[in-house]
Amino acid sequence: MRILYYDCFSGISGDMNLGALTDLGVDPDFLRSELKKLNLEGWKLETEKAQRHGISGTKVTVKLTRKEHSHRHLSEINKIIDSSQLDEKTKQLSKRIFRRIAEAEGKVHGIPAEKVHFHEVGAVDSIIDITGAAICLNALNIDEVHVSAIELGGGMVKCDHGLLPVPAPATAEILKGIPVRKDGVDFEATTPTGAAIIAETAGRFNESVPLKILKTGYGVGHKDHPAVPNLLRVFLCEPAGNQETGHEAVLLECNIDDMNPEFYEYITGRLFEAGASDVYLTSVMMKKGRPGTVLSVIAEKGLAGVLTGILFTESTTLGIRSFPFMKETLSREFHEYETPFGKVKFKHSFYRGKEVSVKPESEDCKRIAGETGRPLREIYNILLETVRSKKVKNE
Repeated sequence: MRILYYDCFSGISGDMNLGALTDLGVDPDFLRSELKKLNLEGWKLETEKAQRHGISGTKVTVKLTRKEHSHRHLSEINKIIDSSQLDEKTKQLSKRIFRRIAEAEGKVHGIPAEKVHFHEVGAVDSIIDITGAAICLNALNIDEVHVSAIELGGGMVKCDHGLLPVPAPATAEILKGIPVRKDGVDFEATTPTGAAIIAETAGRFNESVPLKILKTGYGVGHKDHPAVPNLLRVFLCEPAGNQETGHEAVLLECNIDDMNPEFYEYITGRLFEAGASDVYLTSVMMKKGRPGTVLSVIAEKGLAGVLTGILFTESTTLGIRSFPFMKETLSREFHEYETPFGKVKFKHSFYRGKEVSVKPESEDCKRIAGETGRPLREIYNILLETVRSKKVKNE
């Protein structure tokens, strides 16, 4: 199990996050090539090594190469993301982070999220920061995100609306219910972008969970504080001790017998977008001989609140059962191989260090089947045989 731990002792911003994740191992050239799929003009991504208080890390700067229209509604941003060539998982996470900000801004200004007129966050550099975060997190194949208490900073911050107290109102709204600290530094340490990335991806906050550190990365901030190093530290970890004991997860269930069956597909999609590991439906016979459905959701423990909210607001259920349990999983690695259809990502699964299965990613298989017009099972078998032959040659 791959765990990403955010140590936000000096807060988090979009550029610090990109710096930390590239410092952890995401290739900057890969990040640039993926970001180009947004088809946005007028920007370039610069990465450089820098230090804060003698600690070396990666500093990322999104530089605008021309003046651009920076005021966008959520629908405009979603259109940019949806029309890109990014993979579906990255698109969905990017849109969820933007919606998180839109809902917070809407609450602050007393308007619906769809009517929020993004200023700073609608600019190209913020779109790059947020979409880049989704690209990096998915590239690292993270199973779970843990976060320390988040430093907010202090003083005032200048934005499009004028001077505002730190944390900015939208940041405070986004981080509602998440452990934070304040006034550790005298500037805006955590931005709305940084807050939304954490709020949308993290499953555990400020918990003492035993972890084994595999790698450390540092994202260098653009300010240099004399007392506190302006750095975002991230750890790539795995559970400490005996990994065969698994990890905590939760099963949510509800019985439904009075809902339009056409709603299930939409609700299932919402649950997966919110981070559910699995969603499934079981037909049952309920009281008075009525046919019904049990809607079951498996997820990490920290997502129970978000998923419960979706079930109550989107379905007709009046009650939800919650069962904590231990989840056993195989360790996984993702590798890209050259195939007769171009580069394809494969998932390798291991039990006690020994590989037990390998298979091509289903989205790649479906894409190739659609492009070639050949049956999906034929594409799958060709790709699998390609990788097996490569492994035999390597052995």
